[in-house]
Amino acid sequence: MYIEYKGVGLHGSARIGRVTFSRTGATLYYKGKSFGRLGGAGFKANYSDETGEHYWISGPRKDRTDRLYKSDWPVEIDEDVREEYWTEIRKRPELKSHTQTNLSTTKRPKATSLTRE
Repeated sequence: MYIEYKGVGLHGSARIGRVTFSRTGATLYYKGKSFGRLGGAGFKANYSDETGEHYWISGPRKDRTDRLYKSDWPVEIDEDVREEYWTEIRKRPELKSHTQTNLSTTKRPKATSLTRE
C-alpha cells in the first residue's frame, strides 16, 4: 500500500509497504501502527492513526502517481515489498534494487512517526 503522512500539509513523507487488515477491514496495520478510516472527515486524508495524525493510504499505482498531489519528493519502498513493487506493480524489474520511486530529487520531507524506526 501507499502510505503518506498528511500532518504537515499537502505533501509529507511517504512509503510503499505491506499492510494487514482487521477482520472487519475497518482498520489497517503497518509496522505496529493502526489506522482507522476517517469516513470523509479528513482534509486531504482518508485514514488517521491512534494519535489522530492524518494519512493518505491507497493501493500503489503502476504509473507512480501515488501521491494525492504531484510532488518531486521521493517515496521510500520497504525492503520486504521492493522486488514485488518493481516487478509486479511497476513492471520495471531492472529497477528492483532501487529503494525509492524518485531518485533524481534532493528534496527531503521532515521526519515523522512514519519514517522513524
